[in-house]
Amino acid sequence: MMIEVKVPSPGESIAEVQLASWLVNDGDFVDRDAEIAEIDSDKATLTINAPEEGVIKILVQAGETIKVGAVVAQIDTAIARPASAPVPTPKSQPASEEKPESDTITAGEHETKSEDVSSSAGSHPLHISPLARKVMKERNVSEKDILDYIGRIRIGKADVEEVASAGPPQAVASSAETAWGGTRSTERKKMSTLRQKLAQRLVSVKNETAMLTTFNEVNMSRIMDLRKKYNETFKKKHDVSLGFMSLFTKAVTIALKHYPQVNAMIDGDEMIFHDYADIGIAVSAPKGLVVPVIRNAESLSLAEIEKKIKELAVKARDNKITLDEMSGGTFTITNGGVFGSMMSTPILNPPQSAILGMHNIVERPIAVDGQVVIAPMMYVALSYDHRVIDGRESVGFLVKVKEMLENPERMLFDGTEPVLALLQI
Repeated sequence: MMIEVKVPSPGESIAEVQLASWLVNDGDFVDRDAEIAEIDSDKATLTINAPEEGVIKILVQAGETIKVGAVVAQIDTAIARPASAPVPTPKSQPASEEKPESDTITAGEHETKSEDVSSSAGSHPLHISPLARKVMKERNVSEKDILDYIGRIRIGKADVEEVASAGPPQAVASSAETAWGGTRSTERKKMSTLRQKLAQRLVSVKNETAMLTTFNEVNMSRIMDLRKKYNETFKKKHDVSLGFMSLFTKAVTIALKHYPQVNAMIDGDEMIFHDYADIGIAVSAPKGLVVPVIRNAESLSLAEIEKKIKELAVKARDNKITLDEMSGGTFTITNGGVFGSMMSTPILNPPQSAILGMHNIVERPIAVDGQVVIAPMMYVALSYDHRVIDGRESVGFLVKVKEMLENPERMLFDGTEPVLALLQI
């Protein structure tokens, strides 16, 4: 019996998708519910699962744009499982897989083709290619099995000398990179649906908003001392590390309460004000930039924010972010600092009216109480729609964020000086 494999609907208003890649080959025997293909919509990357087990016949090639509901493959369920095809077994539990922490969530262009897996002992992450992962599934080999195997390998003097002479690890160059230069050849690649939609949105922001940017700098000494002193205790208590992003998110939610205009947006000839803060975190995923949203961040503790950010980081890395997790949002934070950005002008995420840009931390000489001292400094940028937000609100908001980051205890007192809160003045 031939079963048709159709393109599922990624969400309302989406009529077309791009078949990004096949995860199986034509003629392979596939198991029921196994992931067989990836599709790109203008909002997210989703997978197609096999409705039944059998031999697959691919009808549409990777890279083609197709309608939602179109038939992309057929599965012949009448063919018995070949002797060489393994019987599916429950997935092995990874050995306390270490997930990316909040500081790894960033905006920018970063392409990756492999999956990182770490052991609970803090081993160096393994870079497992999609093909290797497929073989692992066929041979019923888990990440723990590989880590255990590596742990039994004895490192000798010759190995250490070879690593030392090789210098810092370099990314493996592709054949195209090694042959770069000396030719006049070109290569054309079709833009993914997600990339096309992103390009359209970025251009529309420039054309349809009155975007300005205001800058400030933050002395990160108190934040860094706080993390250094309490991170281990925080991690033991909450099973998650204390990162910069949760502290910035908490400071932003408090500042939005003081400056509600920054949390507003235009809808036709009306302005919508929100009495909550849904904070979008710009994430660099393998397929491009996505912005998952932390709902009601104003009511979450630092630990709860960290756990949510960690969850979103893993989903972004694995292209598992859902449309619901990316919809809405009243304000966005983006962090280009981990890529080395000293200063940039972040672009608005419509229909939001403002976005905060974080940058790298650099030790610089500054004046403190008439003395020149060296301090870890970060430039921060707030891009905003001047149609909604005036200069007073934009500058005041950024100053409020700066004050709370330089004096974290203010976050306990709604952004005010603790002494003033005590005196109720």
